Amino acid sequence: MKDITLIIPAKNESESLPFVLKELKSFEYEIFIILEKSDTKTIASIKEYNVNLIYQTNRGYGDALTLGINSVKTKFFVIFNADGSFNPLEIKDLLNKLTQENNDIVFASRYEKDNNSGSDDDTILTLVGNKIFSFMGNILFSLPLSDILYTFVIGKTELVKKLNLSSKDFRFCIELPIKAIDNKLKICSFASYERKRIAGVKKVNEIKDGFLILFSIINFFYYLKIKKTFLNLIRKW
Repeated sequence: MKDITLIIPAKNESESLPFVLKELKSFEYEIFIILEKSDTKTIASIKEYNVNLIYQTNRGYGDALTLGINSVKTKFFVIFNADGSFNPLEIKDLLNKLTQENNDIVFASRYEKDNNSGSDDDTILTLVGNKIFSFMGNILFSLPLSDILYTFVIGKTELVKKLNLSSKDFRFCIELPIKAIDNKLKICSFASYERKRIAGVKKVNEIKDGFLILFSIINFFYYLKIKKTFLNLIRKW
């Protein structure tokens, strides 16, 4: 599928990334691997694969994804994990959901009321945290998402570039859907099954990143509330 570019943040994923790229070999996707130039072990592990390496000058998960999105030239992009937890067979289903229902961004979800959703890699802490943050997203921003922190995402490249995403860390997970809704983009969830990661450990610090995400949700809420009030005052003026 030549209209799609996969964006794969791959910090310290030398053990799992070769297996992921081998699995993707039968698909005709453009692939961007985003990592730091100093991550020589991961770079060496994938030298046999025909992929595009994009080096971060800054650090962070959000920085890697924003850099990747801004580098994409194809009509659509997909955020894809380097740990083997995402199933590439689901990309076609996400694309169909995007194009056939005229969505702008589709967020995969492990928590849809569907037999095709679930996870072999979730923990009680991430499950509870995700449910809470998804609920807050629904109440405060009317986000139609059941799994707000799961970044298996497909979107229309040019529309997402216009969102001017800026989060450098895992707060990217909430910045993307909140800014999408604020800019009147059509978003939705789609059932996904998360596989167990092949190797390595999760990069997210469940407690630290959880608090950062919580404060970020509150900040976005008040920022958008002030923005709305200001725009209403201008209209009345």
